[in-house]
Amino acid sequence: MKSDVMTQVLVFPGQGSQVPGMGRDFAEDAAGRELFERADDALGLHLSHLMWGDDAEALTRTENAQPALLVAGLVALDYLKRQAGRDVAGLAAFVAGHSLGEYTAVAAAGGMDFDTAVKLVRLRGEAMRDCGKVGGMSAILGLSPEAAAQVAQEAGVVFANDNAAGQAIFSGPLEALAVAEDAAKAAGAKRALRLNVSGPFHTPVMAGAAANVRGFIEANPLNKLNVPCVMNTAAAPKIEAHDVAEGLVAQVTGRVRWRESMVWVAEQGVTQVVEVGVGKVLAGLASRCDARLQGVSLTNRAEVDAFLEG
Repeated sequence: MKSDVMTQVLVFPGQGSQVPGMGRDFAEDAAGRELFERADDALGLHLSHLMWGDDAEALTRTENAQPALLVAGLVALDYLKRQAGRDVAGLAAFVAGHSLGEYTAVAAAGGMDFDTAVKLVRLRGEAMRDCGKVGGMSAILGLSPEAAAQVAQEAGVVFANDNAAGQAIFSGPLEALAVAEDAAKAAGAKRALRLNVSGPFHTPVMAGAAANVRGFIEANPLNKLNVPCVMNTAAAPKIEAHDVAEGLVAQVTGRVRWRESMVWVAEQGVTQVVEVGVGKVLAGLASRCDARLQGVSLTNRAEVDAFLEG
């Protein structure tokens, strides 16, 4: 890792990046295996078996995918820190996470301990599942953020995720999504893809889930972060426990402003987006958010070792 710490942001993926076998390589390391066992114990279920099995449908369920992604991210980060001999503040200037990944980022930055984070995201997933049987989400490719916002407003859906230039996610009732998809194509979108999710996430429909998240955090207060987290709904860094807690609650119903968040880190001198845990989605979006950024993904021990040697 030859880059200056101040030029790096550690990022953690959200739901959709889960895949059978995720994180298993890190379990070959004794400390990594211990963290997987801790997660199983914290939840009272064999989450690791779900992660390493071949039942993709079960893993994709919101209540399973969310803790699985968080655990994979934190186990990968633990290996990265041990191999580097540094804590998070010695690895990056900022952390960030996409949707569910923001909870991983907050835990990574010291906002809550491992067991608390695992329990919180399991609760979040269950609450979102219970709220979410009234709609869905669609990816809209090829529209500017301004055009996407206009189409969403006119079609009666929510512009839920601003992921990158030309990639927006709409969320809302299924009938309204169909109207929005057609309208987006008429406005010049290259594609409109219905996503395999269980509900209209990041909309007011999720208010009940947000209330559950708030209740859990109030009962288990956060710590001040060791590294600022660039929060989804603010597209700006937060470090104080109260501000971070408000951000975690707000994003359950609010927009994921990922493109703006990455533009902000680029403006601070960040040049490398280091995705930790599972998949390559956020690393792939880096340069599409801002040409000053390049991404790298750390999904197994070999990639971590190569990154540190590079």
